[in-house]
Amino acid sequence: MPELPEVETTVAGLRAVLQDAELIEVETRRADMRFPFPEDLRQRLTGARVTALGRRAKYGLIDTDRGDTMIFHLGMSGRWRIDPPEIGKHDHLLLGTARHRLALHDPRRFGFVQLTERSALATFPAFVALGPEPLGEAFDADYLAAALMGRAAPIKAMLLDQRIVAGLGNIYVCEALNMAGIAPTRAAGRIGKARLARLVDAIRDVLQAAIAAGGSTLRDYARPDGELGYFAKDWRVYGREGLACVCGGIVRRRLDSGRSTFYCAACQR
Repeated sequence: MPELPEVETTVAGLRAVLQDAELIEVETRRADMRFPFPEDLRQRLTGARVTALGRRAKYGLIDTDRGDTMIFHLGMSGRWRIDPPEIGKHDHLLLGTARHRLALHDPRRFGFVQLTERSALATFPAFVALGPEPLGEAFDADYLAAALMGRAAPIKAMLLDQRIVAGLGNIYVCEALNMAGIAPTRAAGRIGKARLARLVDAIRDVLQAAIAAGGSTLRDYARPDGELGYFAKDWRVYGREGLACVCGGIVRRRLDSGRSTFYCAACQR
């Protein structure tokens, strides 16, 4: 599933072709993806001008001059394609401007599109319980210590909880925990503030490096311009079972709630 860096990279790619552009084509090519498309999507977006693009957690946001925000989620396999040479059966939403045509491509259809008034964005159901953005000022060691106080659950599970911090996924949590030297199974409430400060720094460093590299391509993800994300070549532990950690130890893999956890027992305590 595309995580925060992939969505941030996607939004940057869309911004290059949609910012200040008028939407002259809005076409849904099926009734639904994970959820039905909004019935009034075409009516509310056709002729509107894009005023801003942004991101909240793993959701992309497209604002228009009509006071609306189109929210998109890429699901497991979704991506936007700019000026595709042809429109295929997995291109479910088309947006056109005077200069470009964009297709939301999602073979598995786990992604979705919603539409809300921008003034009501904070109360959009998926956003109400989200924690702070990991790259924002509100996410620091003081916040994390308070949020994790008394929690016996493993730190990895807590970081994947979108109510604690918004937008983190399996890849970047594994990477940040390794960088901070914290075992993924350690009880979250028993990690000292100094180590939490290192963890916050590691999360920021990993995310910023991934964004700079265009994200990580696993299976289906690609940037809107068709380029792949190249951060995978810099992974410290993710997908590296049996290989050497930077500390010289061996990267191990375990399953936690059906997800692979990659870590190094030699340097993560």
